[in-house]
Amino acid sequence: MKHLWTKFAAWASVLPILLLPAAAMAQLSSASDELTSVGTAIGTDATTNDLPALIGNLISVLLSVLGIIFVVLVVYAGFLYLTAAGDDEKVKKAKKLLSQSVIGLVIIIAAYAIASYVIDALSTAATG
Repeated sequence: MKHLWTKFAAWASVLPILLLPAAAMAQLSSASDELTSVGTAIGTDATTNDLPALIGNLISVLLSVLGIIFVVLVVYAGFLYLTAAGDDEKVKKAKKLLSQSVIGLVIIIAAYAIASYVIDALSTAATG
């Protein structure tokens, strides 16, 4: 029973955070205004239909997801390192995972920089 109560309390404590965006946008008058304001809040313009902006937004979202995966891998590597309890094999595995994660982060940052530059160059060339 205690375990069930703990699960319920965890879900109940997360509920206000999940409902926070709806409360923050309560003053908007229509659904189209809401979608436009959400789009501008995350860095995209909901009214833009040009191809370079769309591709840039897709690349940005993809690289953001990869960044989240990096954070998960670093946390997992840290967990492995902390729970190794002196086992050299687990420590080596954790260090290897952490170094691979950092290399992946460097690649993600480089890909974001290159994609940002190319998309800006294409947008400038397309608009003249």
